[in-house]
Amino acid sequence: MKIFQIVLFIFLIVCAISVTFSKNLLNSIIIFMSYSLIMSIIWILLESPDLAITEAAVGAGITSILFFVTLKKIHAIIALDEDKVDKHPHKSVSIKKGEAK
Repeated sequence: MKIFQIVLFIFLIVCAISVTFSKNLLNSIIIFMSYSLIMSIIWILLESPDLAITEAAVGAGITSILFFVTLKKIHAIIALDEDKVDKHPHKSVSIKKGEAK
C-alpha cells in the first residue's frame, strides 16, 4: 500500500509539472482532470471519503466542464471544415491558443 501511495504522489507531481509546460489548452484541461482524480484517490487512501467525493465532483467534474465551455466560448476549440475532416479523418477538433475573439 505504501508503494501505491508513492506512485500516486509521483503521478501527482508529474501532472502538476506537465500542466505548466503544456502548450495545448485542451491537454492542460485533461491533465488537470487527471490531477483531480489522482488527488481524490489519495484522499480515499487518507481515509477522507468526503473530501474524495468533493474533489472528484468539483475538481474533475464541474471545473473541467466549465473549462471546456470557456474554451468553446472564446473560440479556442473550433471544428474543422468538412473538406479538412476528409483529408485528416483522425482529427476532429483544432485548438488555437492565445487568440480570443
